[in-house]
Amino acid sequence: MSWIPVAPVAEVGPGCARAFEVGDQRIALCHAADAFYAIDDECTHDGAPLDQGLLDGHQIECPRHGARFDITTGKVVRLPAVRPVRTYPARVVDGLVEVDLS
Repeated sequence: MSWIPVAPVAEVGPGCARAFEVGDQRIALCHAADAFYAIDDECTHDGAPLDQGLLDGHQIECPRHGARFDITTGKVVRLPAVRPVRTYPARVVDGLVEVDLS
């Protein structure tokens, strides 16, 4: 695994998602109650930025049409999306959230 530091823990509050450019990819860091999760910041239905949607537990809702994704697996939880979003391993080391995009 190749871990990349993305942001200090304090930059993404509990129950929030925030987008970051990591290399040539835009990811959303999601701070659920138990951990951080990283997903592609793009709804597979119409390309909306998922970081602007509602994070509810382990699900994030697209701000445009209400599609929902499980941030732990990327699976679609509610239509109109039918394709999952890509997920990435995330961890916290010394107060920084790191992700592995490989």
